[in-house]
Amino acid sequence: MKGDRVEVVIDAGSGSRTYEVVATRAGRRVEVSVGRGVVEVSEVTRGGTTVRTARFMASRILALVEHPAQRAAEPDDA
Repeated sequence: MKGDRVEVVIDAGSGSRTYEVVATRAGRRVEVSVGRGVVEVSEVTRGGTTVRTARFMASRILALVEHPAQRAAEPDDA
């Protein structure tokens, strides 16, 4: 869904840096995978094709925050 985004805060030695990966078009999503000391954040299409990927060393990550897309308000929501 458009609006999915992931923020990654890393230790850059002299401070911290923030990176953001956002689903740029409707129908795309952002996926996070972890393996062998590497965290991969990818923007993926409906068909499963990866559009772009950001890779980070897991030992450098201070925070990883996933922001899901806002859902539409339902009529029964108060």
